[in-house]
Amino acid sequence: MLKKLIILCALAVTPALAGETFIGDDGLHKTDWMRDTFRDMTEDLEEANAEGKRFMVIIEQRGCIYCTKMHEQVFPDPEVKAMIEDNYFVVQMNMFGDIEVTDFDGETMSEKEMISKWNIVFTPTMMFFDDELPAAGMTAAQAAVMTMPGAFGKFTTLSMFQYILEKANEGDEHFQKYVARIIAERG
Repeated sequence: MLKKLIILCALAVTPALAGETFIGDDGLHKTDWMRDTFRDMTEDLEEANAEGKRFMVIIEQRGCIYCTKMHEQVFPDPEVKAMIEDNYFVVQMNMFGDIEVTDFDGETMSEKEMISKWNIVFTPTMMFFDDELPAAGMTAAQAAVMTMPGAFGKFTTLSMFQYILEKANEGDEHFQKYVARIIAERG
């Protein structure tokens, strides 16, 4: 009887854990909205477009306290989580990882070499991409329409996601002015 009770309790808790963040074998936070791909930037962008979503790469590293902050305080927020799930195709890369990545320019190297090539030095860093393939020979660093290095709170993170969705980055309004305008409109 006790064995059955333990099994029933375990089954009752399991749905509550579904969708929660966990630490993967690589030491990085994992979520159900991250995509496990072959890390071919062109293919990932095409797949994002096929789903009607914006392509985003998030670069993290094992033990990053700022990554932990984002995964524990910002990304789980229902509004942020819904924004990501509904609108973004997210691929995670490990700043010091060895998985092969193929850049938009066709060059293939390990995550750590690619991230060094892109001159990314902070984690987390989110790179956002247009829905059109970059011109021949462009790297992801050159093709990114916006790069957001560091950990931010819910408001700034949501504002960046919305800024990219609206393609406001294509206009004359700088992101900081966009945020100031949103704050002013809220009164």
